[in-house]
Amino acid sequence: MLCRRVNASVFRREMLQTTQRDQSSSPLCFTGNPIDDCWKCDPDWPNNRQRLADCAIGFGQYAMGGKNGDYYIVTDSSDDDAVNPKPGTLRYAVIREEPLWIVFPSNMHIKLEQELIFNSFKTIDGRGANVHITGGGCITLQYISNVIIHNVHIHHCVPSGQSRNTAVPTKSDGDGISIFGAKDIWIDHCTLSHCTDGLIDAVMGSTGITISNNFFSHHNEVMLLGHSDEYLPDSGMQVTIAFNHFGEQLVQRMPRCRRGYIHVVNNDFTEWEMYAIGGSGHPTINSQGNRYVAPSNPNAKQVTKRLDSGDGEWKDWNWRSEGDVMVNGAFFVSSGEELEVKYEKAYSVDPKSVDLIGQLTFHAGALGVGGRDNNLGKWGTGPNGGTPGLGNNDDYSDDYAGGDLPSSPTILLRSLSLFVAISCLTFML
Repeated sequence: MLCRRVNASVFRREMLQTTQRDQSSSPLCFTGNPIDDCWKCDPDWPNNRQRLADCAIGFGQYAMGGKNGDYYIVTDSSDDDAVNPKPGTLRYAVIREEPLWIVFPSNMHIKLEQELIFNSFKTIDGRGANVHITGGGCITLQYISNVIIHNVHIHHCVPSGQSRNTAVPTKSDGDGISIFGAKDIWIDHCTLSHCTDGLIDAVMGSTGITISNNFFSHHNEVMLLGHSDEYLPDSGMQVTIAFNHFGEQLVQRMPRCRRGYIHVVNNDFTEWEMYAIGGSGHPTINSQGNRYVAPSNPNAKQVTKRLDSGDGEWKDWNWRSEGDVMVNGAFFVSSGEELEVKYEKAYSVDPKSVDLIGQLTFHAGALGVGGRDNNLGKWGTGPNGGTPGLGNNDDYSDDYAGGDLPSSPTILLRSLSLFVAISCLTFML
């Protein structure tokens, strides 16, 4: 946990006033985005993939994922048996007990039959491939820790039946990523859209979470943090939301917070229909260095929305905007006390100047092959509440499913150099 003393506020204000000119003498790989610069500046990163685990920031910075574990190559895009998955499938990897760093030798569309329930100490590393995860339930992180999800597309997730491969019976709501009683979670450089429920939900005492460098679009209720106003274990929840791009056809909940401490820092909010940041149950929200672009609707200019509460209640909630820029009439309604000590638990990383927001979020979403604008088929375009799924099955062909490697009972590799030699990945940035 990162804590900040009151006298650190001077340093923070100096960080917010940094100009682009200050970055001009940096190496060519330097973008100002501390996560990307941490691993992209290594020209040999394909042979040093697990260094990514050292690059997290914010409250989720201690997420180890599968660091120091074996590499697992996903060679089979099928998901035919959720209870006894085949070796080579993604599901086979995520339910293993041991730490694993999971990689993809080719582009894939993985259509899930049921929610994909993880064990602890796993990394999904989609760098070098165009990986799409869709279907029933999508990703569930339940009562586990130390998971990194990096560089995949997650979309068109729908409710699935009751899962049979977990000790606690669950029935998914159709979230893109459901974080349930979990901690030390990092979600980075993913592209998320078109799910039945939320794109990312973190509930039931989940904490130690960083959501960074993602691209969100085409959705109604984007992100929920906290189970309910009455659920006291969420009072200690800490979540960092940094360097994300909240894009087209989003409606609300970016995020919607119930209790907890939320640091919203250096994000680009370019579209919402109702509001961007909402909450209830006395959450602490620290908004720093973000760009908020209001919609043309004159009744939707306010960034913030207090839900299920009257003025007499929410005026004591600690919500502040510092170093943010408001565009097209956007405005942020602050509340609570201005004392620095009130935001100690909602401060996780030094904010950059909002002048750099375009540079910091330029590569938000899935990187490289495919990019965030490349789908593997003709997907529907309605936000959740519409009709999820493929636009036309006849027009869809899973040309990229499967792998170039033959399936093998032994999918684990201890040498990343061997993985690179076999898969011949080329990562274009």
